Amino acid sequence: MDREKAASDRFACTERERCIFETGIKLATIYHQYVGTPFNLKSVSSLEEAISRSIEVQPYVVSAKVTIDRSVIPEDVDEYSYLSLTGDMIDAVVKVSMGSTKVTAEMRYDSELRYPLMYVSKIE
Repeated sequence: MDREKAASDRFACTERERCIFETGIKLATIYHQYVGTPFNLKSVSSLEEAISRSIEVQPYVVSAKVTIDRSVIPEDVDEYSYLSLTGDMIDAVVKVSMGSTKVTAEMRYDSELRYPLMYVSKIE
């Protein structure tokens, strides 16, 4: 069975539209899967890496880079010094390629909107 053909046959859209759709799924996964994850200064790099790698194993992903705003992490640490990840802490760039289409999408906190905005930043 050709799983790619079977999947493609289910989409009533162009390759370009599907590539944009797939990119949106990846950003939504970052937000909805990981918001609420506890972390601290010692674990923030590992969390960034885990999120990035978990997105990169998904279909069509070329690269995923997630960074977490370290300015909100307390430096005076004790047993109770940790945070739960929120959308406004996440900065993500995901690149997806499907056929001849390449899409870059990003998630960044937009202070004017006061919202962690997900958007398409480039289509090739």
